[in-house]
Amino acid sequence: MHDDKYTGTSTLPATPISDSLRASGYWNPEWNSFTELDPIWTEKFLDMAMHPMTKGLIEPKVWEFISIAVDVSCTHMYGPGTRRHIRRALELGATKEEIAAVLQGVSVLGLHANSMGAPMLLEEVARFDAHSQSKK
Repeated sequence: MHDDKYTGTSTLPATPISDSLRASGYWNPEWNSFTELDPIWTEKFLDMAMHPMTKGLIEPKVWEFISIAVDVSCTHMYGPGTRRHIRRALELGATKEEIAAVLQGVSVLGLHANSMGAPMLLEEVARFDAHSQSKK
């Protein structure tokens, strides 16, 4: 709510993107708390996030693939969004195989933890062993 310092009245800011997402079933209830804290910031964030889709820059099915990838990624893991975007992709004509390919592509994110961590592990083991040998 925004208080008008001249009239003493409070008004809710216009939030057409948030309202549209709520009406379409694409609203994430986890956004409610930061919407309550700052509805204008939330609206700007959603405008930025939805820009490629609302401007028609990306085909709807491709947008759903991107959304599936983001929601299922190991850094996000948002089940309700993943299901919603899988359903929408199927409605837009995506095949089970296309969606599986998206999931397979995203699965490599977890592999990067190993490709980064394994060399570090080997280096630290070598340092530890060298330090242990020097104490003998």
